[in-house]
Amino acid sequence: MVPGHLKGRDLLRIADWSPDELLTLIDLADALKVQQATAVPHRYLEGRTLAMIFDKPSTRTRVSFAVAMAHLGGTALPYARDELQLGRGEAVRDAANVLSRYVDAIVIRTFGQHLVDELAAHASIPVINGLTDDDHPCQALADVMTIRERFGTLGGVRVAYIGDGNNTCHSLMVGCAKLGASFVAATPAGYEPQPEIVETAVSTASASGGTVEVVIDPAAAAAGADVLYTDVWTSMGQEAEREQRLRDFDGYGLDERIVGLASTRGVVMHCLPAHHGEEIETDVLYGPRSAVWDQAENRLHAQKALLALVVA
Repeated sequence: MVPGHLKGRDLLRIADWSPDELLTLIDLADALKVQQATAVPHRYLEGRTLAMIFDKPSTRTRVSFAVAMAHLGGTALPYARDELQLGRGEAVRDAANVLSRYVDAIVIRTFGQHLVDELAAHASIPVINGLTDDDHPCQALADVMTIRERFGTLGGVRVAYIGDGNNTCHSLMVGCAKLGASFVAATPAGYEPQPEIVETAVSTASASGGTVEVVIDPAAAAAGADVLYTDVWTSMGQEAEREQRLRDFDGYGLDERIVGLASTRGVVMHCLPAHHGEEIETDVLYGPRSAVWDQAENRLHAQKALLALVVA
């Protein structure tokens, strides 16, 4: 049975959902993962349709949402933005009104957060942020699911994010803060997470018993960490900065030295795609501490739970 109290909700940023709501989602994701593994049908969205709009390339978001809808009994319709009139200047409000008459939910992966917010403001159906420059909430759902899967809780777990203070860092930081983890981000000077998002996370952590810290030294962040997390140093749209970023992030890669500083139970996470030999060494990505492939799989289960909760 899918709880009904979240039906119709948007997921625009991880900060919008309360700790109890996040735990409801993770609990359902865990149950759906078991049901899939044991071939128990869970077709909660028979006859429902999801529109997926992509301004950016996508592997995990596109495939996991499409498979999630298929497993739930519904249909996913993927479109590049330039396949729609949105790509030719149609007003976002108009598109939101039309899509609300055709489909049951929208996932959009784009650049500016303002576009997602505007779409949600005018749509009468749930809108899900599939990634913006500011936030990656669907990734954070899979991340906190994976951490709890490994440690039984997020309370007191030390999560060290090492690299660029980007959208993935933002959502992970706030998600961890909401669920009581001890979160630290280590970034080079000039690449810190946005101050207002750090402030949100710090405020949230004070209520959950967690902590949030931003430092420069990657070794200090990794020391005693239960989770070592990284992401690409050059995100989509930043390709012109690649050579400068490679210089600036020198020393911030997850290699055997950094991994050796973690706790004895420490695991490695990466949201993918990975640039081998840059932010993570191949032997670490495929090593015994890697939780990366469980994390990638959990995108499917977490998003399946999300869709069931907001649409069913």
